Amino acid sequence: MSPPRFESERRDLAAAFRWFARLGLAESVANHFSVAVSQDGTQFLINPCRRHFSQIKASELLLLNANDPTTLEQPNAPDPTAWYLHAGLHARVPHARCIMHLHSRYATALACLQDSTLYPLDINAARFFGRVAVDPQFAGMALSHDEAERQARLLVEGKSVLLMANHGVMVVGKTVAEVFDELYYFERAAELLLTCYASGKPLRFMSDAVAELTKRQWLEYTGFAADHLNAVKEILDAQEPDYRR
Repeated sequence: MSPPRFESERRDLAAAFRWFARLGLAESVANHFSVAVSQDGTQFLINPCRRHFSQIKASELLLLNANDPTTLEQPNAPDPTAWYLHAGLHARVPHARCIMHLHSRYATALACLQDSTLYPLDINAARFFGRVAVDPQFAGMALSHDEAERQARLLVEGKSVLLMANHGVMVVGKTVAEVFDELYYFERAAELLLTCYASGKPLRFMSDAVAELTKRQWLEYTGFAADHLNAVKEILDAQEPDYRR
C-alpha cells in the first residue's frame, strides 16, 4: 500500500494539532488548520469533521478542492464552517499557504476588547508589529462564502494575523512550521499583554522604532520556526508516534 499523498505536509499538520492540544488550546472538536498542496492553493489538506486535535493522524487529513461545489455533499465532508472559510481564503490569498484558526484563550480575549491592538510590550509582541489585521464585523458562524471574502480583503501582503472580533484568531503563512510558530508566539504575546493589563499598573511600551527593529530581527531569524516544529515532532515521535500514521 502506497503512502498517502503529501506525506510531509500531513505529518507537520498532524504534529501541530497534537501540540496545540497538549497546550490546552483545542476547543472541543472545533477549530481548523489547513495547508495548500497545489500551486494555486485550491487543493488543501484540513482536519476531518469534528475530530479532536489530540486524536488526529496524518492519514486522516482530508484532501479538498476549493473549486468542487459538491464537497459538502460527500460522505467525508468537512465541517461546513471549515469549508467556507478555508476554501475561500486558500483560493483568494496567495500568501495563505497554511491557515490555522483557534479560539485560544488570550488571543480571543484580545479580540473581544474594544481596542484589540497587540501593543509592543515585549519581544514576542514586537514580532507582530504592523502585521495584525482586525476584523470587527463578526456576523455569526461562517456558513457562507461572505466571511472568507471579507477576511481575504483584510489579509493583504504583510499581514499574517487576523484577530476575528468576538470570535478568535487566524494566522496565515507559507509553511506549516511558520504558521505553527507564529500562532504559538501570538498567543504568548496576548497572554502577557492581558496579564499586564490586569495588574492595573502603568505599562512600559517600546517605541515604534524599537518595535519595528525587533519585528525585522524576528523575520530575519531564519530557521527558527522549522526548528521549533522539528523539536515538537521529536517529542511526539517518542511519546505519541501514531500522529504520523
